[in-house]
Amino acid sequence: MNRVRAKITAVGMSFPQRTVSNHELSELVETSDQWIRERTGIHERRIVADGQANSDLSAQAALRVLEQTPYGPEDLDLIIVATVTPDMMFPSTACVVQDKIGAANAWGFDLSGACSGFVYALVTGAQYIQTGVHKRVLVVGTDVMSSILNFEDRSTCVLFGDGSGAVLLEASHSDRGILDFLLHSDGSGGKYLFMPAGGSLHPATQETVEKRMHSVHQDGRMVFKCAVKLMTEVCQNLLKRNNLGPEDIKLFVPHQANLRIINSSVERLGLRKEQVLVNIDRYANTTAATIPVGLAEAQREGRIEDGDLVLLASFGAGFTWGSLLLRWAG
Repeated sequence: MNRVRAKITAVGMSFPQRTVSNHELSELVETSDQWIRERTGIHERRIVADGQANSDLSAQAALRVLEQTPYGPEDLDLIIVATVTPDMMFPSTACVVQDKIGAANAWGFDLSGACSGFVYALVTGAQYIQTGVHKRVLVVGTDVMSSILNFEDRSTCVLFGDGSGAVLLEASHSDRGILDFLLHSDGSGGKYLFMPAGGSLHPATQETVEKRMHSVHQDGRMVFKCAVKLMTEVCQNLLKRNNLGPEDIKLFVPHQANLRIINSSVERLGLRKEQVLVNIDRYANTTAATIPVGLAEAQREGRIEDGDLVLLASFGAGFTWGSLLLRWAG
């Protein structure tokens, strides 16, 4: 009997309509289009409209996934939303999405893994498929980073955008699906990328608001250094464990945090440019959404077909990082 795997059977994505260019940001903070492009590779990003929340993007991405299948929302068993920018602390965004799309038979929860959130959630959702507990699991990666940015801090506000990506997981009895993964975390790195207030340690007060403690704080140099090293290592270890080389990978979908991080990792891994998915120029860093959005674009553009090996890699606050290997099911 073949081992049961979890395979991705549909993908979708959703973005706000508003596009914000580097030139527009330069009117808000001391920066320039050239400065941002040279240091990050970002040209523009999407930003939500007033009143538009995480669950709005998540629900739209979920419905676009279902449009590609014979299923309706009522056929979903579980919804996992990977995010660090939920609509609110509770109820979970997964519950809000469940109600918005009419997935009356599904339960759900949010998963906080920062930029590694989607990979964490994908692995988590796969366990419910592999054990036979559920037939259809929706995994969503969404972040509205504009809601936690300080637009007076040019070192962070230029890096992020808003967006959502989602996939449907179902059972596979062949070699299609998730083949292997390696996930890690190191809490000692938390001080280099975090949001100080808003939790039980520093509840919201007038002082925390005035001190900008509800926005992203980052040590860019340390994050860059660790991201390149750890993303590269985890990918190398995963490939080695599966007796694979860089030439075996059809598409590498890395987290889109910084073009220099991507290029450095790709060089160390020995991959060719045509093997790599890059869209940071158009969307910036959408945190948990970058990888599912990359998969959705790759499928739409015909860059991955049935049987292709796809390698995912992420690095984020926590520190969290990981890599996942899958064989695409066309």
